Parts: sequence; structure tokens; C-alpha cells
Amino acid sequence: LADDVNCCAFSFSLLATCSLDKTIRLYSLNDFTELLHSPLKFHTYAVHCCCFSPSGHILASCSTDGTTVLWNTQNGQTLAVLEQPSGSPVRVCRFSPDSTCLVSGAADGTVVLWNAQSYKLYRCGSVKDGSLVACAFSPNGSLFVTGSSCGDLTVWDDKMRCLHSEKAHDLGITCCDFSSQPVSGFELKYKSTLCGHRAPVLACAFSHNGQMLVSGKLSKHVINYDPNTETILHTLTQHTRYVTTCAFAPSVLLLATGSMDKTVNIWQFDPETLVQARSTEDQLKHFIEDWSEDDVSAWLCAQDLKDLVGIFKMNNIDGRELLNLTKESLADDLKIDGYSYEKEAMENWISKKKRTSPMTNLVLSSVVLTPNRTLKMAINRWLETHQK
Repeated sequence: LADDVNCCAFSFSLLATCSLDKTIRLYSLNDFTELLHSPLKFHTYAVHCCCFSPSGHILASCSTDGTTVLWNTQNGQTLAVLEQPSGSPVRVCRFSPDSTCLVSGAADGTVVLWNAQSYKLYRCGSVKDGSLVACAFSPNGSLFVTGSSCGDLTVWDDKMRCLHSEKAHDLGITCCDFSSQPVSGFELKYKSTLCGHRAPVLACAFSHNGQMLVSGKLSKHVINYDPNTETILHTLTQHTRYVTTCAFAPSVLLLATGSMDKTVNIWQFDPETLVQARSTEDQLKHFIEDWSEDDVSAWLCAQDLKDLVGIFKMNNIDGRELLNLTKESLADDLKIDGYSYEKEAMENWISKKKRTSPMTNLVLSSVVLTPNRTLKMAINRWLETHQK
């Protein structure tokens, strides 16, 4: 490719990529050769996003030029040019699961719901702050979510009514996706955080069976998770620059990842390998489940957390209990505060005979200070990056 890859998408028979070079390219999944009518050219500025209709017959692309273009994938002909009412750069576009609607989100926070049959504007809305850079429809199409550069996640119904909005991330949301599990009713609440990345995450995608989740980041790596166990299955390291996009094929275990290195890599997963990866994790869990309280104490000492041994023994934490510990149980049951403070400031707080949490004002049953090594590592990585 001639420039940075911004997005890639699969249909049942094609792979589409779009780039800063203003073009969209189409490839056959049979042999990954580029189609004769590719590249598709219309946009006058960078193309930020592309997506197929569920049937695969139509491709949508959106650009800094303020337009969302619909293409016939069989011949590359332009079907419609949808102009964002505000003229703002369009950053994301998505088809509804039944192909009746198309959403386009823009840099000024406007979101438009288009009729994908008549190519007419149906409804228009906006978020309070930031650019709209992420969008995803629920599996049944009854609602969709948008993510903004301010970190807000907004839920809309299929009539463009705002159902809910909240601060989901401290920094901007770069991508969002639904798993294939059906959504009944509506409830949005935090479930968990997947660890493994040490740099900003630019892309994420669920496999179509919901059994895998991948994410790409600013450190050239792609991480593949099992969302059920929240464990890492693979770390893919082929790209030489930042990974900007990732997408699963709908019918086979193929993954496409695009990067600022101007390439799109295609990965094929072996189902037997995935089964083996999961069974290895299961073996590790079974191993920890058999730990005695003394085994847990030895592990705490090995992690340089021997100050917590007394608290864990007092609460009879063995291997099975250790696996079930959550942030809430640490704070509520073990009375571990869970917040991070400067060591000197906290020691000064305790020296003044204060036995309450500075954050919650709740009584602390223990004044043992536990080092936050994860935070320390993050600070050290930042210093290494910015002091060169």
C-alpha cells in the first residue's frame, strides 16, 4: 500500500482496506489478489473507515472530505455520495445488521443515521464533546454505540434517541465492538479490564462466534484474548509500526491487521492451537486451585508482598480463594484500600494517627502499605520514552 492503513474489513468473499492515500482497495479471499476494479477512487482526502453491508454487495467508506461513499463491490461503481450535514470530516461508518441503515460519525461530534436503501438522511444527533471515532451496532440492530475522543460511550436506539452516555475511558475511545451474544433489553455497566497492553490501544474486534477478541496498539503488537477466561491466547508481532486496525472474517478463522507500516497482514488461526491454549490456561488454574494457605503465603513473599501474608492468613486465603479475589473483595473483605498514594504522603498521614482512607474516609483495619509496582513500571516506561 502507498500509505498508512486506517481500516480493514471483511465480507464473505472480499477484504477491503482504506488508507491515507485517499483510496480503498479490494482483495479476493480466494488468493488475496487485488480485484481488477481496485483501487476505488473518489475521496479527495484520507479515508478513515470502510465497512461492508451484511450481504457484502455494498461497501461504505468515509473521509476527511466530509463524505461517506457507497460502492458496488462487484464493479467498483459509486452508488451514492452522502455528505455530512455539517461538512465535518467523517471518521467512522457502520451498517446495521439488516442493511437498512448506515451510521456516520464526524469530527465535530455529529452522528447521522442514513436510510441505506434511499440514501436519504433519516435522523441526526450529536455528542456533547469530542470527535466521534468509533461505532458499533448490537447484533440484533436495536441499538448502536458511539465512542468519542473525550472517552465518552453513548448508546442510541434505532430511532436515534440517546439512551445512555457515560465516561468510559480517561482518554479517547479509539474503537468499540459488540460480541455475537444477543442483547436483550438495555443495560450498560462495567464488566472487566483486559490487561497486556503497555501502549495506547487503537483497535479491537470480536470474532464472529464471540470466542476471540483482538486488540492492536501503538507498540506494533496485536494481542488475541479469550474473552470468556480473559486470558491472552497469542501475541502477534509481525508489524514494524503501530497497528491501527483489525478485523475478523465472518465465516473462517482469518484475521486482518493493518498498520502504519503500510501493510495489511492476514493471520489464520488453527482451532486445535486455540483449544490447546485454553487447556494450558485451565491446567494453570487447576494448579493454583490446589495451593494451600502456606503456598499462597510463599507466593506473596516471592512477589515481595510479605507484608500481606498476615492479612491473607487471617482470612484463610488458599489457592481457590486467591483465584476468586476481585478488587471489591480486596477492599471490602480484606480491607485493602485499593488506591495509590505517594509513599511519603501516606506515611505522614498514618504518623498523624489517622486510620481512615484519604479517598473514601472509611476506617482502615490495617495500615500496611503495599507497593503499586504496576504504576511504578508505567512511570518508568514513560520516563524512558520521554527522557531520550
